[in-house]
Amino acid sequence: MNTSELMALLALTTAASFTPGPNTTLSTALAANFGLKRAMTFVCAVPVGWGLLFSLCAGGVGALVVAIPALRLAIKVLGVGYLLWLAYKIGMASQLSSVDESRLKVTFWQGVMLQFLNIKAWMLALALVAGWIAGKPDATSRFLLMFPILLFYAFASNLAYAAMGSLLREWLQVGNRLAWFNRLMAFVLAVTAAWMATF
Repeated sequence: MNTSELMALLALTTAASFTPGPNTTLSTALAANFGLKRAMTFVCAVPVGWGLLFSLCAGGVGALVVAIPALRLAIKVLGVGYLLWLAYKIGMASQLSSVDESRLKVTFWQGVMLQFLNIKAWMLALALVAGWIAGKPDATSRFLLMFPILLFYAFASNLAYAAMGSLLREWLQVGNRLAWFNRLMAFVLAVTAAWMATF
């Protein structure tokens, strides 16, 4: 991979990783409600799930998803449904003292599996495989170079959003701020779900 290809990869990965989406929104909301330490389970789950998804796409599963419309539709419907369910759970939490962790908790494996229901993650994985790996004579070495870079971006972007949510935690304890913050996060997730439904 030459320098211009690497720079293009970094630019695309930066834009895709640090723009709001299901993962970053959940990282922010979880840290704001429960603190950074509790949000780290999800923050660490994202790169694991993303790494598995990217590996499967590089191995040819992505082409299968593109080739079978019913499979793509199933991923979309499940992803949109799951995001709307999470949006509802987040939107209902109004005070730190009354937030029920069991209602808002996202386990490590749920975080991993969310990547497979995330149309944004599929689109990025497919674009990366198509643009940087597929049909290249050095496909394996490209994959091995890209893999740790992509995992780093997945971790760093979610950690940054979680840190932001954690920093807001004290400020959110005043009045109805947390309720409005959670409604905003729920709205962002719902808009993301609506955007995913259009693809």
